[in-house]
Amino acid sequence: MDWTLPPNLAAGRMAIDETYYIILVLTAIAFVLVEAGILWFMFRYRNREADYVHGNNTAEIIWTAIPAIAMVWLGIHSGGIWSEIKGDSAPDDAFELGVTARQFEWMITYPGADSELGTADDFTLRNDVRIPVDRAVSVKLHTEDVIHSFFLPFMRVKQDAVPGMTTRTWFEAAETGDFQLACAELCGLGHYRMSASVAVLPADSFSTWYQTRAKEAAAEADSSFWTETPPNTPETVSGLPDDYGTAESGGEGSGEHQ
Repeated sequence: MDWTLPPNLAAGRMAIDETYYIILVLTAIAFVLVEAGILWFMFRYRNREADYVHGNNTAEIIWTAIPAIAMVWLGIHSGGIWSEIKGDSAPDDAFELGVTARQFEWMITYPGADSELGTADDFTLRNDVRIPVDRAVSVKLHTEDVIHSFFLPFMRVKQDAVPGMTTRTWFEAAETGDFQLACAELCGLGHYRMSASVAVLPADSFSTWYQTRAKEAAAEADSSFWTETPPNTPETVSGLPDDYGTAESGGEGSGEHQ
């Protein structure tokens, strides 16, 4: 069994690895001491009848105080790390993505040409995440059905998407490459295949792709708007009858002279 973590390719996230290995060492020491004590007592007193005692206050204070001190220290230490990587702690210049999870796929929404998420020119790709290297990425998570978990092990990111809530997380990739976004929460029969490709691109390559895709999305939106709602037609004027402007209506603009 490999007890090591996958490579850490996220900027500023080494503290997560350090905390993991500290906990691993502490629990290993506790495990060895407890098991060694059990085996020693089993061997040392194997031929003796049990003696019932009321306990040893000194020993009880020691084995209670040491774990308590360790737990308090771990809580303080990990609390500082948590505040740095969770919630609204993302840098102000972070590139923002909207991620909607649903059985069994990820819908990734990018800001459009105006560079603002949540406006009409946004565009959405299915199971396709593309981000720039060396720039923070802020993720707004939603789910359409059950609880999912946004999991990028190489970026040390794991954040639940909860129905009825918007949750946030952020990370910054320190190296380019191709990775996988997985769902780390059992979400149904198709859970095993709920994944998306993640491409971390050089800044110039990402900028070229993003600007091209944003322009295409804006053009598609304009084309769709004029196709579905033609300009200068009676139907585009709210509250007017369908036959407005015809001879039968007798209304203004019908061309009928009195």
